[in-house]
Amino acid sequence: MFGLENLDSEKILLLLLLALFIFGPDKLPKAIADGVKMLRNLRDMARNATGDLSRELGTDIQLEDLNPKSLIRKHLLSEEDERALRKPLEDLYKDVQQDIKGVHNELKSAAESVDLHAKPTSSGGPASITASQVAYDADAT
Repeated sequence: MFGLENLDSEKILLLLLLALFIFGPDKLPKAIADGVKMLRNLRDMARNATGDLSRELGTDIQLEDLNPKSLIRKHLLSEEDERALRKPLEDLYKDVQQDIKGVHNELKSAAESVDLHAKPTSSGGPASITASQVAYDADAT
C-alpha cells in the first residue's frame, strides 16, 4: 500500500540508523510506537471509509476500490454501460487505423513511382546522351 514491498535489509538498516541519529537512543522506542499507532489509525480510518461507502452505495467496496477509475468501473457501471461507452471509441480507433493504413499505402506507392535511382526515359534528358555524342576539345586536355 505504501510501497514498502521494495525494502530490503540494507534499506531497513539505513532507516533504523537514520531514526537512531534523529531521535536518539532514548526517544527511538517511543517514536516507533507512535509511528505504528499512526499506521493502525490510518488503516482503521480507511476501513471505516470503505464501510461507509459500502452502506451508502449498497455494494461491497474494498480498499482497492477507492481509486476513482476502479470504483466507477466496478460499482457504478454495468457491463452493458461500459460496452456502450467503449464502442464509439473503439470504432473511432478502427477508423483512424484504416485511414493511417490508407495514407501509408499511398505514400508507399508515391515513393515507388518516384524512384530517384532510375534513369529518365525522355529523349532530351541527360541519360539519353551517349559518349560518342560528346564533343572533346583536344587542346583543352
